[in-house]
Amino acid sequence: PWRYHTGLADGGAVSFESVNFPGRFLRHNNFVLRLEPNDGSATFRQDATFRQVAGLANAAWSSFQSYNIPDRYIRHNNYQLRIDPVTTATDRADATFRRIS
Repeated sequence: PWRYHTGLADGGAVSFESVNFPGRFLRHNNFVLRLEPNDGSATFRQDATFRQVAGLANAAWSSFQSYNIPDRYIRHNNYQLRIDPVTTATDRADATFRRIS
């Protein structure tokens, strides 16, 4: 499970901190999201920050735009979370999430 955290690089954005491993955040590295401890660097803060926007496939849900690579969104693909460009209906569906708690 994840805890919505104020964006590490932008207070108007979000970061995702692990509930089970406090101090570790989802961060993109080579376009793949990984759970890593916050090293305090500006690069880490930017890689772990996402702008929450209306869902690309369902506006009642959410999509998450990369803070430092804004043409990419968190997307699931082949059981992996990545940041990818979104161009097709499948991409939009894969980049749309529903918050459940």
